[in-house]
Amino acid sequence: MTKYYKIKKIDGGNMNILYIFAHPEPKSFNSSMKEMAIRHLKEQGNEVKLSDLHGMRFKPVLDQSDFLQRRKNDSFNAFLEQMNASIEGTFSEDIITEMEKVKWADFLIFHFPIYFTGMPAIMKGWIDRVFSAGFAFNPIKQNFYEEGLLKGKKAMMVITTGAEEEWYSKGGKHGDIEELLRYITHCTFEYVGLEVMDTHLTFGAGKMSEQRGNEELKRYQERLNTLFPQDR
Repeated sequence: MTKYYKIKKIDGGNMNILYIFAHPEPKSFNSSMKEMAIRHLKEQGNEVKLSDLHGMRFKPVLDQSDFLQRRKNDSFNAFLEQMNASIEGTFSEDIITEMEKVKWADFLIFHFPIYFTGMPAIMKGWIDRVFSAGFAFNPIKQNFYEEGLLKGKKAMMVITTGAEEEWYSKGGKHGDIEELLRYITHCTFEYVGLEVMDTHLTFGAGKMSEQRGNEELKRYQERLNTLFPQDR
């Protein structure tokens, strides 16, 4: 009988939060947001684990080296190899480490800047490699959205843009950002069973004054307070 990872929600008490972060510059505004968020969440009594993808030098490419034991050696089918590794527990060590964090977490925060109206390659690579068939979704049942293997967990994106808000509005030059992000919120996160919270957006991050930067940090902190109130 096929054995899939079982994801169990932890009810009551403080939250286990996995913070997946993708920005290459430790002195960036994004990094300041991340540091503030982790500090604030811990002060509230939550447990937080960080996956700083650039700091970890996380490998973004799904390839043959992801699997310690191959099902087929004459040709490479990533989907079938993921299924086999989920059953046998033969993913590479870096993938297993991230999967253990996901299993531990109640809430996943994906924090990244927009690159060409999408997520950076290193973040997409984390999803490609960690949200594997047999771990994040069960391809045999095919009730992906209703019975994704990460059901019971929540997720939120924290996103910064270079362009100002009007560029990402309906009729704007880039188009409505909510429509642009739907392939992530619905076709990725909801696909694996995650309950998706509204995205926290910061526009024009590369051109902010110090005052506005401080205001945006405060706004992000206030958003975190609504997600993880101290008096639960």
